[in-house]
Amino acid sequence: MNGVSSSLRAAFSYCVQQVRSYDYHHYLCLLELPPNMRKAAFALRAFNVETARAMDVASDPKIGLMRLVWWQEAIDKIYANKLIEHPTAQALSSVISESKISKAWLKRVVEARINDGSREVTDLPESIENLEKYAEDTASTLLYMTLQAGGIRSTAVDHAASHVGKASGLVLLLKSLPYHASRNHHFSYIPAKVAAKHGLLVKEGGRSVIRLDSRERLSDAVFEMASVANVHLLKARELADAVPFEARKALLPAVPAQVLLDSLSRVQFDVFDSRLARGVLGKPPLWFQLKLKWYSWRGKY
Repeated sequence: MNGVSSSLRAAFSYCVQQVRSYDYHHYLCLLELPPNMRKAAFALRAFNVETARAMDVASDPKIGLMRLVWWQEAIDKIYANKLIEHPTAQALSSVISESKISKAWLKRVVEARINDGSREVTDLPESIENLEKYAEDTASTLLYMTLQAGGIRSTAVDHAASHVGKASGLVLLLKSLPYHASRNHHFSYIPAKVAAKHGLLVKEGGRSVIRLDSRERLSDAVFEMASVANVHLLKARELADAVPFEARKALLPAVPAQVLLDSLSRVQFDVFDSRLARGVLGKPPLWFQLKLKWYSWRGKY
């Protein structure tokens, strides 16, 4: 029995380290959660790290997709009570047995990643609504599962979580634009309608692609997308009075989303500005931690 508990402790420790290494601002958010939610939240965030990075760490897109399909099958095995030799899967299995996390939600996250990873880099999303759907199926769904693990049931909190997740997902896609541009020379997360509106879309080989010949026009496109994220944050906060107090810490990812929006505003929405890469989302680490603590202490998000 000690071997089992020792193995589980190691699995959860691995999850914490993964989140700390690859999703630091959310790692700080999770530290504010009450103990009955924190363990599950770290397992779920580590699962998100694994699936979000699958395509980025793969040398070939096919290998990345194979990894995502592995996670799809792993979820089925977990719910069939089969042992999987992977620390994140082991932690997730423990959380699922304790908290009855919805299988459909876990599947939704992986399927969204597979659909996104299956796109050619030149296949642009049609509209911002497509990116909002992707954020809902990943970032928002992660919040739903965290709340479910904490035993929180509330229509208001679900609506707020949906808006927080969409805001968070959209701003993180904006933050990732320079990385993807350097990796494959394409801006695959700028919707075609937004790119066309701001003069970024050109025809090349019979298909529409984004060509960056004006940082200013790119900044205008980023501003339009950031404005949609900001509206979601405003809507989430309008619901705050109806959100149970014990649920508000689970919605703290609204804080890093707001911080990143503020940082983008400070650099005139130029995603290539080096100041965005400093500290935590463009802010000094201590400043960010104090801001997060302040919101947590006041029961705000």
